[in-house]
Amino acid sequence: MLTPEAQRALAEAEARRREYREAEAKLPKEIGGRGGKEPGRYGDWEVKGLTSDF
Repeated sequence: MLTPEAQRALAEAEARRREYREAEAKLPKEIGGRGGKEPGRYGDWEVKGLTSDF
């Protein structure tokens, strides 16, 4: 049983995830890119299993 505060926090998080997914779907798709999520968002690059900071 979750408290009302916890339920509200989970609902808010789900709303933020839904908004993010909708905004991400509107962005143009990259052609010929490396694939995967944007490395700038996660702070590092991964190519062939090797990770490097930038």
